[in-house]
Amino acid sequence: MKRSDSRILTTHTGSLPRSPELQDLLRLREDQQSFDEAAFQASIRDAVGDILDRQQNAGIDVVNDGEQGRSQYATYVKERLTGFEGERAVRSRPRLDDADFPDFAATQVHMSSRNMPQPACTGPIAWKDWPAVERDIANLRESAAGREVEEVFMTAASPGVIANFLPNEYYATEEEYLYALAEVMKDEYNAIADAGLILQLDCPDLAMTRVSQFSHLSVEEFKQIIEMHVEVINYALQGIDPERMRLHVCWGNTEGPHHHDVPLREIVDIVLRARPLGLSIEGANPRHGHEWKVWEDVTLPEGKVLIPGVLDTTTNFIEHPELIAQRILNYANVVGRENVIAGSDCGFGTSAWGRKVETNIAWAKLASMAEGARLATQELW
Repeated sequence: MKRSDSRILTTHTGSLPRSPELQDLLRLREDQQSFDEAAFQASIRDAVGDILDRQQNAGIDVVNDGEQGRSQYATYVKERLTGFEGERAVRSRPRLDDADFPDFAATQVHMSSRNMPQPACTGPIAWKDWPAVERDIANLRESAAGREVEEVFMTAASPGVIANFLPNEYYATEEEYLYALAEVMKDEYNAIADAGLILQLDCPDLAMTRVSQFSHLSVEEFKQIIEMHVEVINYALQGIDPERMRLHVCWGNTEGPHHHDVPLREIVDIVLRARPLGLSIEGANPRHGHEWKVWEDVTLPEGKVLIPGVLDTTTNFIEHPELIAQRILNYANVVGRENVIAGSDCGFGTSAWGRKVETNIAWAKLASMAEGARLATQELW
């Protein structure tokens, strides 16, 4: 994994806006309607090339495919794995925020990751469409070949976040379900790393699920849950060089109160036990923008790299480059400039249709981040 050895590098969390045309094709697949598979795959290949162009034009150094072929960042696995053939229903759990502010919750009816109909796990998990993984990797590698970028990464869902969106109705225990997912998903993780790409494991379950899936637990009980989740993660990632991996943690890419979010300070020691050397974590939104100060008291382990969010991905405000530079400097002055890469709080398209940030504004925010990184570089070097 590259470090910011001579300047502050920039990246993002993974998902990026899809074109209206690609959204229509993804909608047909999500609704299990018939569509032209060859035309769909061609559209994805074209979209990956376009998304790489746009990242380069915005000044992003560490790029990816924007998850262009996925309807949602975690539940994409239901098309690839057995065990998820059952009835699709809205399975999201109410957040603690919703109970405190029901009038606000009632207005949140747009299509998003929270209210997309999904199946539960009702059978044994195994690969049924492994070529889909190979296509994703080939599309990204071919489109990235010859480009002047620092590094290329690909996202993959963690067992814990899959279990959050696609709940268990088959395995005897939740732990058994998580390990079954890990046993299969490790093939995807290894394939990404073996292809020479940086693997980003998406793990919102390590923070986000405190207010939804595990809202009935105390903070201490929740910490015991995520300790087990990290053990599952490390089992699935064994054999992959930690230098080739980064891990994303967030509290949910939703605009809302977030006043029940578990503080970073409560979970940071557990999160840091995960094998990946890169840690992508929220740092810009109003509920977590102050938590850079946690690193004044918590030592970043040797070799680890922080990828703090310096862009809020739930608002259409375009952050000023000077504000972005200030946020970068807060981290760099505590953990060391070489250990910081500027990133976004979460994705700009965690589902293909439910994003809050308009497409062109998302790209303007990313360009502003690149300018902010340049300003921070001038001060740090």
